[in-house]
Amino acid sequence: MKMQQLRMYVRTGCEDSAAARHFLKERQIAFEEIDIDRNRGALEFVMRVNEGKQRTPTFEVGGRIFHCSPFNPAKLIRELGLQGITQPSSDLR
Repeated sequence: MKMQQLRMYVRTGCEDSAAARHFLKERQIAFEEIDIDRNRGALEFVMRVNEGKQRTPTFEVGGRIFHCSPFNPAKLIRELGLQGITQPSSDLR
């Protein structure tokens, strides 16, 4: 299954963003990471799509936008359509 381009908007030092980054890398899912602390346009975008809040990580894939804050691996699996992918034991809680 080929996934559409995935963008993940993050903040420096955000634990939820770090967890999502680890989740995606562990599954070898390609993504573009955009730090809203270093990109004013990205910050404005994240705030616009999250009712004025700086929710990170915020994801953009195939024209859909959603946040995963607080980080929830089950939500990310569902939102990205990864139900058929085995969940590594480090994510089981």
